[in-house]
Amino acid sequence: MTDTIYYIASAPFESACKIDILPKNHPAAQLHGHSSSASVRVPLTTAASELNSETKQEAVSFLKEHLQTTIKPLNYTFLNQQINIPTDENLARWIHKKINLSGIDRVAIQSTHDSGVDLDNNGHAHIWRRYRFEAAHQLPNVASGHPCGRMHGHGFEVILHADQDLHEGKKSSLNSAALADMGIDFAQIDRFWQPLHEQLDYTCLNDIEGLENPTSEVLAHWIWRQLKPLFAQLSWVTVYETHTSGCHYNGDHYRIWKEQRFESALQLTQVADNDKRRRLHGHSYLIRLHLTAELDEVMGWTVDYGDVKSLFKPVYEQLDHHQLDLLEGLEEADVTHLLYWIKDKMAASLPQLDRIDLFETPGCGAILCWGEEGPALPD
Repeated sequence: MTDTIYYIASAPFESACKIDILPKNHPAAQLHGHSSSASVRVPLTTAASELNSETKQEAVSFLKEHLQTTIKPLNYTFLNQQINIPTDENLARWIHKKINLSGIDRVAIQSTHDSGVDLDNNGHAHIWRRYRFEAAHQLPNVASGHPCGRMHGHGFEVILHADQDLHEGKKSSLNSAALADMGIDFAQIDRFWQPLHEQLDYTCLNDIEGLENPTSEVLAHWIWRQLKPLFAQLSWVTVYETHTSGCHYNGDHYRIWKEQRFESALQLTQVADNDKRRRLHGHSYLIRLHLTAELDEVMGWTVDYGDVKSLFKPVYEQLDHHQLDLLEGLEEADVTHLLYWIKDKMAASLPQLDRIDLFETPGCGAILCWGEEGPALPD
């Protein structure tokens, strides 16, 4: 597939709201507040045309400035004065309409640590809800000496993703008093999840029928089979086995990811003379490697997370605690050039790799994708 670069910027805002169309005893129907995060994404072609420049170094900061200007009226306000029914989805639609930037590919709102929405360029909303359970497991089919062969445990996190389409022409975009116009309420997803939580929390997963080999992939598939007949809008199940690795499953195939952080210095020479990034500076980078592969029916996984980390290690050691623009082949160390440099270095050793996310600062960076995107991962 063709390489696609997306630039991402995020910004926080504080606000109060109430969702009047919900029943009066619903918590969200009461006056309450959130520390929310908004993010926007644009493809490279859009950013280049808006910048009117061939340089890519300014794209992320340019995007962040536009986003901060757009959400300023939302910060420390009562949202109902700006938006009739300020659900996450309607907040995302408001930002998409108000931002002075053409070609926005994605707008996202994360109103809490555990819930949010992603709105695509066609007005289609993808909502998600995160849960956690504590459990033990071991993998019975790994080689002798593999750490996962020992009984151990995790604080597993699960994200349930759902598609809904409430934009104009489909439904009333929440302008009706009918609760049906709200689409999927997070409380509905909570009710779907609760019976599974009771089965999984404070257990040994190996003792549950169907989870005798409880890898992330097997667990995601098991959850999908339990929920999909009841929850038609379910689009993906995401399982975090650790904070840095996990699996997505959509009823058809699997995607996994592994993330790491590296601490690096750099300076950019192609930015404006008065741009502070011309000075030697540094970042704590977050990199996330995404892979698509067939399930190994014996091992119960697509690719071992430990193998991904090991295969990335030679590249990681070149990046971590080094000055990036001094690396061979990386004279300009902005996120775009760095993404392509990493892709080139990993092509032979990790052919299942089809997407790389790279963030210089929290929520701000770029994605290089040459396969399926998969669902969004929240902060």
